Amino acid sequence: MIPGLTDNLQLLTPEFALAGLALLVFAVDLVIPESRKNLLGWLSIAGLAGLIVLSLWLLWGESESLYNGLLAVDVFSLFFKVFFLGLGIFIILSSMDYVEKNLTSRGEFYGLILFSILGMNVMAQSRELLTAYISLELLSFCLYVMAAYARNEAKSNEAGLKYIIIGAFSSALLLYGISMVYSTLGVTQFDSISAALTNARDVSPALWVGMSLILVGLGFKLAAVPFHMWAPDVYEGAPFPVTAYLAIASKAAAFALVLRLFAEGFLPAADQWQIVVAVLASITMLGGNLVALAQHNIKRLMAYSSIGQVGIILTGIAALSADSILPASSVMLYLVGYSLTNMLVFAGLISFFNMTGKDEITDFRGLADGQPFLAATIAIGLFSLGGLPIFAGFTIKFYLFTALASQGMLWLAGLAIFSSLISLYYYLQVIRQMYIRPVEEVAQAIAGGEVHVPEGTDASTSPLILVVQAVTLMGVVWVGVYPAPLLMVIDAASHAILPGL
Repeated sequence: MIPGLTDNLQLLTPEFALAGLALLVFAVDLVIPESRKNLLGWLSIAGLAGLIVLSLWLLWGESESLYNGLLAVDVFSLFFKVFFLGLGIFIILSSMDYVEKNLTSRGEFYGLILFSILGMNVMAQSRELLTAYISLELLSFCLYVMAAYARNEAKSNEAGLKYIIIGAFSSALLLYGISMVYSTLGVTQFDSISAALTNARDVSPALWVGMSLILVGLGFKLAAVPFHMWAPDVYEGAPFPVTAYLAIASKAAAFALVLRLFAEGFLPAADQWQIVVAVLASITMLGGNLVALAQHNIKRLMAYSSIGQVGIILTGIAALSADSILPASSVMLYLVGYSLTNMLVFAGLISFFNMTGKDEITDFRGLADGQPFLAATIAIGLFSLGGLPIFAGFTIKFYLFTALASQGMLWLAGLAIFSSLISLYYYLQVIRQMYIRPVEEVAQAIAGGEVHVPEGTDASTSPLILVVQAVTLMGVVWVGVYPAPLLMVIDAASHAILPGL
């Protein structure tokens, strides 16, 4: 038997249990009557909550390398594991009413979410290129199916088709880049790549080509400009909860992989790729935010908003350093704050769509008159995405820009601040639709006995979505006002991938 293959195998118990939970949901879906299908969502939520407790109980304080260095069980992977499981709970809670009204085969939908979380967990643990690639593909295959899950809608079918074509192309580039790195260095483990780059004198150009292809492949997964062309169409065509999942969880998982790969593998060659990532970040945040100004569909606007946010997060990757954990910590804090904020916004958007069936920005006109709490949560989320105090968006951006300044990248921080100002304009356009109308129009509506609010907004918001909104709202304010306890955990996770500090 190969040494190390069975050592501490119990540390992977959460992954085995998560796969078992997904299979259990599939199995229960086969026997449960249609009138009780809603229980599948609750089964998934209960399982994810139990897995959070199990992960913390089994893995707290562990720092192990499994399968001869293919997987890491450390603070970094535990942080993202709990993070992804929690996001899964929020997504399922937000989607249950939508799925019941608009989709069929609910068991498969929840099972795909669970399998995709399994892929994300392994991505955060991966310390080897092929292992990371396989886990990334597990996540991607689930997302391809979920994007096309509304089988009776042409836009959803189109979204799934575009996504799988672009996804397959980007996966091919990523795999080809991995093969070139292996052909040059003869290794695929992150620490071995780092050692080879540290000791290399005359490196073959094929290595830089391979690293470039890996960056391009990951750029497609992140929807970084100019590899973003799939995102607006897929976001618009996918079912609303899937759009939220794409914008939040898939981005966080991809950045978890990028963080570990660049910190543990590519950091010795930072002089070669740092400026490339900085330029990629610059065109991504400017391109995403500028194109968002012209959008009239809320899903497409959130797609370009997500692209702009990816550009800002990439600035933290460009600032990674062997001398400081600040850039890595700032990226992780940004991912938490961004995810909480985006979840707050998308919970409101899903609730609005459940009531009205509409997703144009102009459809939100007068929402504050009929649904003040719903309009307020969406507005707070958008203000946070724009970076206004006292919300999470301000704190995470301030922390990230401080990290950039500490690494001498003031020009990149200035560009990020400018792009945030651009984003604030189109966020305010949505808020304007909800809150501000001409006085004459309001007077006429009241005089006629009919206030102009979107059709169907007299219906109450789902209690499940209210729970998500309340929790994420408290999270957005907490991260914005007092992030110190979270930063302590994040700094420990950063030390796990930068052990030399």
